[in-house]
Amino acid sequence: MAQSISIVLVLALALLAFAPLCFCGKTSGGYLYPQFYDRSCPKAQEIVNSIVAKAVAKEARMAASLLRLHFHDCFVKGCDASILLDSSGSIITEKSSNPNRNSVRGFEVIDKIKSALEKECPKTVSCADIMALAARDSTVIAGGPSWEVPLGRRDSRGASLSGSNNNIPAPNNTFQTILTKFKLQGLDVVDLVALSGSHTIGNARCTSFRQRLYNQSGNGQPDSTLQQSFAAQLRTRCPRSGGDQNLFFLDFVSPTKFDNSYFNNILASKGLLSSDQVLLTKNEASMELVKKYAENNELFFEQFAKSMVKMGNISPLTGSRGEIRKSCRKINA
Repeated sequence: MAQSISIVLVLALALLAFAPLCFCGKTSGGYLYPQFYDRSCPKAQEIVNSIVAKAVAKEARMAASLLRLHFHDCFVKGCDASILLDSSGSIITEKSSNPNRNSVRGFEVIDKIKSALEKECPKTVSCADIMALAARDSTVIAGGPSWEVPLGRRDSRGASLSGSNNNIPAPNNTFQTILTKFKLQGLDVVDLVALSGSHTIGNARCTSFRQRLYNQSGNGQPDSTLQQSFAAQLRTRCPRSGGDQNLFFLDFVSPTKFDNSYFNNILASKGLLSSDQVLLTKNEASMELVKKYAENNELFFEQFAKSMVKMGNISPLTGSRGEIRKSCRKINA
């Protein structure tokens, strides 16, 4: 009897010794870990990085587009590549939602990566993981921080147009609405401010901030929290009507460099979107974070990396749930 108890104890201790390996990437949806493809597709990360690097070299804006694609995917049913599905059969694409229509881009880059990975190791690497890796690589290529991406997500067999319309924060949402949308995903105010810092690269369309220039609160007056000469400059290319698709840098100081100048712009009342500026004006905790990140680039980079891992862990499909799509645009037959 004593012998069998000691055997059980030895086994239990042996299992405990390996526990950190198993639980390092525990999420509510299962297990994700950076080494997921080390055996099944060892060149996966190298292939993703190479194609992302070429795409960003060709068009600097693509870094922000790929980063945003991952964000808009994760906020709807988790990081499951539902945003990549085109409409077919019972699936109504998320690409036609208000936050995504004429706005999200980078699909061809994801297609190119998927095609290269299918040649290298068929039916192995998910579209959801491709997006998580592409977001990290885009950040690094633009001069931002790096992080180990937990992997092992699988792809959804459906999309949610209503989820896309309701869950993704909008540029004119109030601070409280934006924070609530983050909290619904298990993210907090620190994640909100750090992830908003991704607006250090990329563009926004005139239609996303026009109300700030002409009629912020329905009284025919511009937004008083927007620096006046900056607003006047924006009006030259963002008229009261027309010019909806005209593009503006989110961070006019260093528009293609991933750095903390976004936060310094906000402190100077030159945040482009209302959702940028409210981080300073509507909440004390977020105001303190804006000041900290404006002062300390390293601190911003560190938190951005942590928050990206946290966002990438939102409700992944793992194990036998979902599938590994052959084409990112449609579910397997």
